[in-house]
Amino acid sequence: MKKLIKNFAIFFIVFLIIAAIFSSFATQGDKAETVGLETLISQINSGQVSDIVVVGNKINVTLKDGKKEMAQKEAVDSFSTLLNNFKVDPSKMVGVSISVKDESGLDYWLANIIPFVLPFLLVGVFLYFMMRGLQNANSRAMSFGQSTAKDFAPDEKSRVTFKDVAGAKEAKEELAEIVEFLRYPKKFHELGAKIPRGVLLLGAPGTGKTLLARSVAGEAQVPFFHMSGSEFVEMFVGVGASRVRSLFQKAKKSAPCILFIDEIDAVGRRRGAGLGGSHDEREQTLNQILVEMDGFEPTQNIIVIAATNRPDVLDPALLRPGRFDRRVVIDLPDLKDREAILRVHSRRKPLAKEANLKTIAERTAGFSGADLANILNEAAILAARSGRKEIVNEDLFEAIEKVMIGPERKSRVITEKEKKITAYHEAGHALVAHFSPTADPVHKVSIIARGSAGGYTLKVPSEDRHMHAKSEFISEIAVLLAGHLVEKDIFGEVTTGATSDLRRATALARSLVTDYGMSDKLGPRTYGEKEEMIFLGREIHEQRDYSEKVAEKIDEEIANFIKAGEEEAKTIIVEHRTQLESIVAALLEKETIEKTEFENLVGPKPKAA
Repeated sequence: MKKLIKNFAIFFIVFLIIAAIFSSFATQGDKAETVGLETLISQINSGQVSDIVVVGNKINVTLKDGKKEMAQKEAVDSFSTLLNNFKVDPSKMVGVSISVKDESGLDYWLANIIPFVLPFLLVGVFLYFMMRGLQNANSRAMSFGQSTAKDFAPDEKSRVTFKDVAGAKEAKEELAEIVEFLRYPKKFHELGAKIPRGVLLLGAPGTGKTLLARSVAGEAQVPFFHMSGSEFVEMFVGVGASRVRSLFQKAKKSAPCILFIDEIDAVGRRRGAGLGGSHDEREQTLNQILVEMDGFEPTQNIIVIAATNRPDVLDPALLRPGRFDRRVVIDLPDLKDREAILRVHSRRKPLAKEANLKTIAERTAGFSGADLANILNEAAILAARSGRKEIVNEDLFEAIEKVMIGPERKSRVITEKEKKITAYHEAGHALVAHFSPTADPVHKVSIIARGSAGGYTLKVPSEDRHMHAKSEFISEIAVLLAGHLVEKDIFGEVTTGATSDLRRATALARSLVTDYGMSDKLGPRTYGEKEEMIFLGREIHEQRDYSEKVAEKIDEEIANFIKAGEEEAKTIIVEHRTQLESIVAALLEKETIEKTEFENLVGPKPKAA
């Protein structure tokens, strides 16, 4: 309807413009005064006429005083016949310039044909555009259920291979078998082996699941169809299932190929988990995916690769053998992989000779590949902002902190008292972290505000760890509580600056009791079973598998863990009060302390037993 109104408005405006053009022509023609033949003959007889131009039926007259007039004669009579009919004395025509001209084609069209033809043309053009709009609307309606998958052809320029994916060695080895299936299917068919129907990539966000899927297509040199799970979900009934059918039909025509469904948990969630019944559009889409994956012929070389970071919510029918036969877990990169990823993303970025990517990899434990790419991008932006032609270590370190915490807020105005409180708060975190043997070493302490934090203490693990002991968690709680305890000890009261620390310490203590089974009183078991129910996109239900009496014990144990961390922090603060004051003095003077200067103030970090 909007497009129809728009077309009508355009048609009306064009009509007004054409009318204005015709009006201007008419105005130009009306500049000469129109007179009758009797007046013209009278002026000739009185000797007032100096020039006569006959154009068709029109007589253009110029008087001796310069005035222009126009008269209209009959079409069948010539001008000389007209003079004879009015018995004009030939002597009166002496000195009068008479010329006869043929009527031009343009004047003929403008005057006779266009006024009749133009309205029909305009109406025809209007109807054409209106019908074309309706046809486009119909075609869009008919193609609403068609697949919108992006097709990446296996060309050399955009081709991605395993060489472009750093790290993930085990995942690439598992996927290399898929490449063999696609490139040499006959070798497997002769032995009666069936090509896997689907491969499920599991991993945290940013670990490179999509990139790995594209690299499989690049290695096998086959077409790559990419579609997100959310693109199947529509408010109209049947559209999702229709798009699934269209996608698989397109893939079958291009076999062998890779069909990649990103974020499959958008449509692959467990059926029957929604409120208000289970027969909804999303589940019909999932049913169609299950049917299509069952309909593959053994000789059809189509591999469906799906990616998700929520494998726990997927429907069991989607994970059974014959559908997603392979599951490839992509972990966060370790130290060696992080360095390799940084080198891949730094290929087109000019790094200074002193830039050490290994040091950056050491400082970025727990970062994903996307985080590392973001760090290099932020470093390049910082270097460009500073007017440098190369990226130096300072840019990389600044980028790490910007990604982890947020940008610096040097313009934030704080009072001297707040600055002193922040200095003691951060010094408490750094001191307890340094002298606690199981805590991560301190790399930087700053009282410059970043993001939502008034100051920060940057701790980086010395090595990648996949398991953590109870003592490490208690030390972490002690570090989180240290700022709060120092504030209370020095100033006699606490501020709201420790709110985030207290929340994190409480959550960690609860996990020790309810998730990790590290409570001596409650024993090695977990408490609480979370069930996800889809309602407005939230997790709204948690089933309690314990009594109210046990809930009281859980609260007591959480308090005991927090108390243990508090006692550890208090002991370190009392024993190393001198070093605490040294850290505070340095922070108030310089605002930021790096690792080397920090260790010069407090000494080397004690080693864990």
